[in-house]
Amino acid sequence: MRGDRRAAAGGVTPRAVIIALVVITLCAPAGYYGELVYGTTYFFAAGVPSMGALVVLFLLTAINGLVRRAGRKGMSRAEVLSTYAIVLVGGPLMTHGILAWMIGHNLTPRFVARAITEWQHTFLLYTPDWFVPVNADTVEAYYQGQWHVPWGEWRTPLSYWGSFMAALFFATLCLVLLFRNQWITNERLSFPVAQIPLEFVREEERDKGGAARLPIGPMFWTGFGVIFVIEVINLLSGLFPSVPGIPLTGKTLMQWAKVGPMAGLGQIDLWLDPATVGIAYLIPKELSFSCWFFYILRVVETVSAITAGATPQAPEDWYGSSFPAPYYQGGGAALALGLWVLWIGRRHLARAFQLAVTGKADPADPKSPMTYRWQLAGFAISFAYMVYFCVLVGSRPLVGAILCLLIVGWYVMWARLRAETGLGFLPFPLGVEDMMTVPFGSAIFRPKEIVNIISLRWTYFPGFGESYEVVTGNALEAFKIADSARLRERRLLIAIIAGFLISMIVGLYVLLTGMYHYGFYNINAANSGWLQSQMRGVGGRMHSMLTEPSRFDLNGSIALAAGAVTAIGLGLMRLRFWWWPLHPFGYLAANCWGMHWYWQSFFAGWIFKSLVIRYGGLRLYRRTVPLAIGAIMGNFVGQGLRVLVMTIVRSQM
Repeated sequence: MRGDRRAAAGGVTPRAVIIALVVITLCAPAGYYGELVYGTTYFFAAGVPSMGALVVLFLLTAINGLVRRAGRKGMSRAEVLSTYAIVLVGGPLMTHGILAWMIGHNLTPRFVARAITEWQHTFLLYTPDWFVPVNADTVEAYYQGQWHVPWGEWRTPLSYWGSFMAALFFATLCLVLLFRNQWITNERLSFPVAQIPLEFVREEERDKGGAARLPIGPMFWTGFGVIFVIEVINLLSGLFPSVPGIPLTGKTLMQWAKVGPMAGLGQIDLWLDPATVGIAYLIPKELSFSCWFFYILRVVETVSAITAGATPQAPEDWYGSSFPAPYYQGGGAALALGLWVLWIGRRHLARAFQLAVTGKADPADPKSPMTYRWQLAGFAISFAYMVYFCVLVGSRPLVGAILCLLIVGWYVMWARLRAETGLGFLPFPLGVEDMMTVPFGSAIFRPKEIVNIISLRWTYFPGFGESYEVVTGNALEAFKIADSARLRERRLLIAIIAGFLISMIVGLYVLLTGMYHYGFYNINAANSGWLQSQMRGVGGRMHSMLTEPSRFDLNGSIALAAGAVTAIGLGLMRLRFWWWPLHPFGYLAANCWGMHWYWQSFFAGWIFKSLVIRYGGLRLYRRTVPLAIGAIMGNFVGQGLRVLVMTIVRSQM
């Protein structure tokens, strides 16, 4: 009877939902202390793949095996995967790139303006009073600590910003549901990251209820064991310096030559991240090849520009629009590929609109958690509220609509990129403010519109799987898992929404309580990573855009157009010639920040996969896929152990 009830629930049982919501609740303090206060990890529940979610998956499956050995009924595979899917979406909110970034983003300019008084007469003059608390002591206490939380003064700002965050979540969730059948069923995208939990959690062959168990194959445990042992050795090396470590990342191989054309090579660091190498092994060979090939081409372009007289810069530091303008090329490629994705799915969209008008369910998609009418209505309402929010800040409706459309477009485009290629850990190549100001300059915008564009920067910087866009990618991945594991998707949708709302409420409470207790400048987040510097730079951005408005940028526009044309050209070549080795998403990836690290991992994954297929064929490759998945799991479980141990150690110091 119990197995029948679990089957009827499609894995989304009350037990699974309760466990997921408890884990999400615990993620808030764990993320706050581990990531922000003690700095024992850069990623906790965010990141692609998510370390927090994968560690939870490992623990649930391992504990389930112990429970079954004790003679009790454990969780089914579907229950474990549904728990993972719920945690995957709600867990990442309490991190430096989402809630901490959202709150500090608009609070810091008001704090810094005490020292830079001219800001009072530039952008603060146009900032609504409800952005943040206006009391100077309330603002200062957030950074200095030793205070109670003035909830009365935070009630209005949290209501506005929390509602915008929720509207953005629902808008992108509705679009994910709208495209879900197209990308999962019609186009059959590979979802490399989703394959990790699906391949990791196995099902007992002799159990009618489909009990979850760990993999038993030697390939998986070989990959897991090797990487886990390396992580443990590096943990011991960090605790006891006399123990030699095994560095796989971060070791400098060649210093940056600051003068001459050789400066275009940049600093070369060893970066063989096991998770990235594993993903490179799972994705198509032409994609991993294109990632490192186009990055080498980017380096050649940089060296050529310096040889021609440009100021020497490392490839990753070439932010300007002068040749080679790599991030402008990447921005153009992303826009073009986004339109390309819409063109590919045009028939699906036409059918969805037709069914939405009639109010009928799609007979070809009986598992859909809601009809197309509700999906489109949900998006329209959420998007309309986002635009209304921009109007409240002071933007014209058209400017607000364009701003929100670009933000939503980035999120859905990056989710699609992750579904096809697994590269969701890449940062956005170009910010939304650049997309809006490069063609025509910032002079065409009103002062309040400049404030609006930059005040929402927490939504579109930096990407990297560490800011808010990761939630949209995780939601799409969750429904891929649901489709493969035959979960009840309507139940899962309700549980995901509940998990998100709980995570946001608990996360805001933990964040403000912790910040007013410790003070932002007294925790690790103020001394490492990009959060502190970017928060301080928000006011400078608005001030410079208002006092020194930019005009039409010809170089930037050319680079955007060149990136778009190149991406479309590569896509057309792939469609025309089956042997064409260059992938348009590889070109986009090469023109994102961070590829100066990742190209080595992509190269290693490409080499391993090429050799296996060359000498063992596809059969051997399929047999070695568990090796890559085991290495990825060993990497993140080992990191989870390191985070736990180091957090305990640092809390005692």
